[in-house]
Amino acid sequence: MRLLLNIICMGLVLFSTAALAFDIDTALPDAAQESRAKALFRDIRCVVCQGESIADSPAQIAGDMRRAVREQIAAGASNDDILNELTSHYGNVIRMKPPFNPATLFLWCGPALILAYAAWLARSLFFPKKPAQTP
Repeated sequence: MRLLLNIICMGLVLFSTAALAFDIDTALPDAAQESRAKALFRDIRCVVCQGESIADSPAQIAGDMRRAVREQIAAGASNDDILNELTSHYGNVIRMKPPFNPATLFLWCGPALILAYAAWLARSLFFPKKPAQTP
């Protein structure tokens, strides 16, 4: 009986600490600032999930980033200031839509170049040049 009681107590302790680790995002009191924050959340990529924005990511670091963005908005930082700070820390990969500049040129033009190369390769494989006929 005592062993069962100890197991139940250990389970309660473990579950209560897990509940403390679960953090619900607290919204900003100003609705305009909160809508700005949510718009920024959709523009910032999660560094763990890579394919998701921090608005959609359940990762703990995404929650930390949401909290940091809210703190900066409450402190009066502009959207560009927040994005520039995150970009200086994580690089252009942090943005869901990276800026078009020489450093990201291949990122923007790469898919079109790969598609053009694939089309050229398919054409040369499936429709080879016919040898010229001499009379």
